[in-house]
Amino acid sequence: MNVGMLWLDDDKKRSLEEKVDRAVEYYREKYGRMPEMCLVNKEMLAEEKKIGKVSVQPWAAILPHHFWVGMKTA
Repeated sequence: MNVGMLWLDDDKKRSLEEKVDRAVEYYREKYGRMPEMCLVNKEMLAEEKKIGKVSVQPWAAILPHHFWVGMKTA
């Protein structure tokens, strides 16, 4: 992913799924399309998983509590 939206959610009461869902919904409302993927800090997730229709992947360059939401690169 080259272009995306960075989302911060450090609420300790929300699960990873809730945080991703909120970021995805905001992205959908703002840009008018459903994102395909979300990158998260590798400490938040050990391996790739699907949350709803979005592929969530761990990536070391993402800061904790941040979510990089966007479209896959071709």
